[in-house]
Amino acid sequence: MRLRSKLIGSLLALTALSSTASAAVIGGSYYAPQYDYAEFFAASDGRNFQVILNGVPALPGVAPNDVANALLPIMQAAKPRPALTFTYADPPERPHPYYRLVLTFDPANDYASSQVCAGVPPRFKQGTPSVFYVFAVYCRNDQVLTETTAWTPANAPNDPRIGELFRQLFPVIFPDSMYRHLNGSPMRR
Repeated sequence: MRLRSKLIGSLLALTALSSTASAAVIGGSYYAPQYDYAEFFAASDGRNFQVILNGVPALPGVAPNDVANALLPIMQAAKPRPALTFTYADPPERPHPYYRLVLTFDPANDYASSQVCAGVPPRFKQGTPSVFYVFAVYCRNDQVLTETTAWTPANAPNDPRIGELFRQLFPVIFPDSMYRHLNGSPMRR
């Protein structure tokens, strides 16, 4: 009986290990005191929401344009609650306030979110092959509202693990929990 329990426990641990090995990892996060989910919702609901890509993930043999083209529908499928449409297009004229999500792939260790929102040209480090690593920053004008990092093993931009990464990333970068805590259910319609 003990041997059977040990075998079952070992198999369960092995199963848990293999499933976490392929899951996305979300790094530490930062939320500015000025971050407000209701503001994000109002700025993005029913509108285009600009995503700026800096760099290219270290996916073997994939052209930069192929990555950008593949990521947009993946992000759209994993989008946060507002009825927004992610786009890479620059707005016809810069809105004020200027909200955007900036995704920097394999950034240098000293490339800070304040530099991201200020438009400082990105610096990169050598990426690890077959690892999709992204530094995500949500900006309003030159101000950082939220930031986090995320990574997962991946071999191509359409790898299902990248879709899972965005499903886990968006609730961290655009959290509604603070709003929910203060006001009950978010954005009742």
